[in-house]
Amino acid sequence: MMMMSHYDNTDSSDFRLHEKNSCRSPLLRSRNRRWRHSRIGTAVVMVAALLLSTTVWLSVVFSATTCHFWIRVREWEGSPRSRSHFHTHNHRHSFPWISTPPPPPPSSNRSLSLSEEKQEELSLKHIVFGIAGSSHLWKRRKEFVRLWWLPNLMRGHVWLEDNYKLQKGQGDDSLQLPPIMVSEDISRFRYTNPTGHPSGLRISRIVIECFRLGLPNVRWFVLADDDTIFNSDNLVAVLSKYDPTEMVYIGTPSESHSANTYFSHSMAFGGGGIAISYPLAEALSNIHDDCIDRYPKLYGSDDRLHACITELGIPLTVEPGFHQWDIRGNAHGLLSSHPIAPFVSIHHVEAVDPFYPGLTSLDSLKLFTKAMRADPRSFLQRSICYDLAGHFTLVVSLGYVVQVFPNIVLPRDLDRSEKTYTAWNRLSHRNEFDFDTRDPHRSICKKPALFFFKDVKRHGNATVGSYARATGKDYLKRKVLCFPRSPPLNHVKNIQVLGFPLRKNWHLVPRRLCCKINQSSDAILKLTVGQCRKGALSSVTDSV
Repeated sequence: MMMMSHYDNTDSSDFRLHEKNSCRSPLLRSRNRRWRHSRIGTAVVMVAALLLSTTVWLSVVFSATTCHFWIRVREWEGSPRSRSHFHTHNHRHSFPWISTPPPPPPSSNRSLSLSEEKQEELSLKHIVFGIAGSSHLWKRRKEFVRLWWLPNLMRGHVWLEDNYKLQKGQGDDSLQLPPIMVSEDISRFRYTNPTGHPSGLRISRIVIECFRLGLPNVRWFVLADDDTIFNSDNLVAVLSKYDPTEMVYIGTPSESHSANTYFSHSMAFGGGGIAISYPLAEALSNIHDDCIDRYPKLYGSDDRLHACITELGIPLTVEPGFHQWDIRGNAHGLLSSHPIAPFVSIHHVEAVDPFYPGLTSLDSLKLFTKAMRADPRSFLQRSICYDLAGHFTLVVSLGYVVQVFPNIVLPRDLDRSEKTYTAWNRLSHRNEFDFDTRDPHRSICKKPALFFFKDVKRHGNATVGSYARATGKDYLKRKVLCFPRSPPLNHVKNIQVLGFPLRKNWHLVPRRLCCKINQSSDAILKLTVGQCRKGALSSVTDSV
């Protein structure tokens, strides 16, 4: 048995050796080489075929006919029919916590095609105003709205809590004012704030009630109160900076630090005006009622609206030309130090003193809006002139006042608002305000002489504004207490300011206006104010 096993193993080894040697024969090597060559040839043919097919495919995909086909497909996908088809088949697979691109606004909102609308500049016809009012205040406050409302150019409504009835002897002026709408019932919503009023619920819903009216060709909804004054030209200029097809929330916080701390430093206060783009209003219309029920403890309307916009993840875009004006008393310090930005709005006009001496509050606002309409873009913009020989400083606030300081005051100090007012909560210390302030001069001899706006006329494309010296008790005190040094420009009774219009795009890269002293007579001083020429430095470097 052992021998048989030995022979078996030997035969097996000899067989494997013979097989190995036979593979190295010339015939087998030749066959093996041809086999390898055929594999390489096949691979080359396959690669060439793949390259050829790819080239053909690309030429077909990027041909004009195919591109036109895909454009038509994308248009169909954006149509209401395709959207309804998609939602029918994919509703159960949607994920509410993931932001998908919103569908385009309903076709009823667009009287123009998308390409035509993009080419058309923003105008008042694209804005809808939602004005919050009250029935028992409307008789008086409609006079404020009348000052800025343009019946043939503007769209919008005044929203009251119930029907407003004309009283005896009261004419029907509905054609000169926005139409009145009655807000929907709010009794179904919870309100638990112990110090506020449930009207905040009603006012917070004005934007969605405006949206649900379905007015055509709307890009922006602008919310305000019935004691708000708007500069409509500058409103259009400011909104034109933004894309109305995106969710945009524009406004400004309060001037009061306490108010911002209580509500939010990132909340737009409604009295100064809030601009909401169409897509944001559309989104709010879907969530707002459910949202405000989650915030029953909030105080008013602005904080509820801000809470719902915050849930959508949209931040506040601050525009400094919107003014909540949470102040009381003498507004001179704010009016004479307007930021270098287009003036858009003011609020609480009943809570401050008349802007111009010797006039009632309403007459003062009429003069104020007259100056605003004469040159909307440059209204309240400042310019600084220096007279080194006379050692005095002139500060022009177009349409409001010319201040003549008896010394050289540098722009950094003039940019700070003189604290002539108190906050809405009647606090007056500087820490109460969320902007730069300075205390008024204690010495009557260091206070500026004031020349208030009186009238304006057109002079070609420019305006000529007349400013008259204020002759109140301060004027007499200065004459007596500052003797022997006479007040600056003591002989001048009037100042004429020739104002040239600003370029259309000034608001995109704003700059303080430049000023030049032209001439003076015994009674009249003439100034020229306008946009600084390219390469000009400033009144300071040109004078000091």
